[in-house]
Parts: sequence; structure tokens; C-alpha cells
Amino acid sequence: MSDQCKTCPSSGGCTIDPADCGTAVEKSLLGSLNDIRNVIVVMSGKGGVGKSSVTGLIASSLARQGKKVGVLDADITGPSQPKAFGIRDFRLMGSEFGIIPAVSKLGIKMISINFFLPNEDDPVIWRGPMLAGAVKQFWEEVDWRDLDYLVVDLPPGTGDVPLTVMQTLPVNGIVIVSSPQELAFMVVKKTIKMTQKMNIPILGVVENMSYAICPHCNEKLEMFGKSQGEKVAKDTGLNFLGALPWDVKLNALVDEGKIEDYNSPKLEQVVKNIVSKLD
Repeated sequence: MSDQCKTCPSSGGCTIDPADCGTAVEKSLLGSLNDIRNVIVVMSGKGGVGKSSVTGLIASSLARQGKKVGVLDADITGPSQPKAFGIRDFRLMGSEFGIIPAVSKLGIKMISINFFLPNEDDPVIWRGPMLAGAVKQFWEEVDWRDLDYLVVDLPPGTGDVPLTVMQTLPVNGIVIVSSPQELAFMVVKKTIKMTQKMNIPILGVVENMSYAICPHCNEKLEMFGKSQGEKVAKDTGLNFLGALPWDVKLNALVDEGKIEDYNSPKLEQVVKNIVSKLD
């Protein structure tokens, strides 16, 4: 028996090989201090509807309200959160309680596969099990500590990563994102049916890029077709959380890594509706 075993209060009923004891103790500490009260998952069956932007906007709005917020970038093959938040050249470090996440200007903690790559544009060429394993590690082995909200950005579709998140994380609610096109909503309905089959609560539907306002004449332009968000929400028995416009200012801020600087009454109302469904 090692000296470490002699002082361990569990030595009497321990079944761990003394040679592996240090490793086992270290693993047991990972994530042990995490207290995450709400896990919000942002997902869409369809790519290109602005799901990642909506994730960043929700997290930023909550942080402005003084909440402790984290972002888990689960879109392993298409990570975009570090770019949107302007987090570059982040050096990964670890504590005895796990990987130390990056922290944004507003204090939002973040983990993304991009922090593990030599270059932000390097591809991640992994099969499903490895993708799912990485997301599981982001949940279990990151030193998140005390969070009011963890917002999870999922990849599009209903594959391994969404399944892993819904089966591994204590999800409090899902925000479904779509755009006005009939094609987008057709695919999004697959996601809605998937989550309903898994008995995961859906907080509601956000219609992104619902319209644009002409900067010259203030005309409302429905560039992607007539809004269908409310109708789809009603047809599927879900809450309609609100419509967000296509905004050239937001596009510029995301490209500059300043998504936290964007705010609008429409966004604040959407986030208010999301939080009200969690109470």
C-alpha cells in the first residue's frame, strides 16, 4: 500500500490499483466544482440560418444583464464562436479541475475546438464518435465553475453531436432557429420532431433574418420570403420567441469579432421570452 493510500479515507473499500490512484483522483476532480444552473441549446436542422449568431447574441444579452454565462461551441467541424467574439491566440491551460476556458470582453467563458488547432482555418476531419467525444469532454472536463447559463451552439442536423448533447448534458431547454424560407422550415421540423421524441423541452422558435430595413427609406424588405415563424410555431405546438432582422451592422460586428457590442430591442425581447420559459 502506498503512502497516498494510507492517508486516503476510502482505502478500506477501494478497488483502484495503487499505481493508477493519482490518475483516478485527478479524473474525479475534473468538473467537480461546476455549478451550471441552466443549459440552453441552440439548434437547427438547417445550416446557414444564423444559428451561431443567435447563440452569441443570446449569451451577450444575458451577460449584459449581469448573468454568469458560458458558451460551449459544439459545432466541431464549423466552429465560429471564437471569431465572433474576437478571441484569438488564446493559450489553453488547465487546472486540477479541468481545462480553463477563454473569457470574452463581457466575461463570457468559452470553449471551442478552434482553441486546440494551430490555425483557426485548419479543418477538423473526424468521424462521428470523435466529434461526440470532444463535445462530451467540453462538458465534463472544462473548469466552468459557477454559471447561470451555459449556451450550447450545435451543428446543423440530427447526427452524433446533437444526440450526444441531449443524452449527456442536463438540457433545460432548446431554442430552435430558422429563417423564413419554406425549405428551411421543412428541415427544421425534423429537428423539432427529434427533440420531441427524446422528451427534451423546447423553449420555442426564433425566426432569424426575418426581414431587413432599407437604410435609405426604412422600407421593410422580406428578402427570404414572407415570415412563417409564428405559423410554424403554432402548427407544431411551440412558443414563438420572436423574429430577428437581417442587419448589416451585426454582420460587420461579427466579422470584426465584436458580436458583444450588438444590441437591439428585438433581441432583448427574444432573450426575455427565452428566460421566461425557464422560470
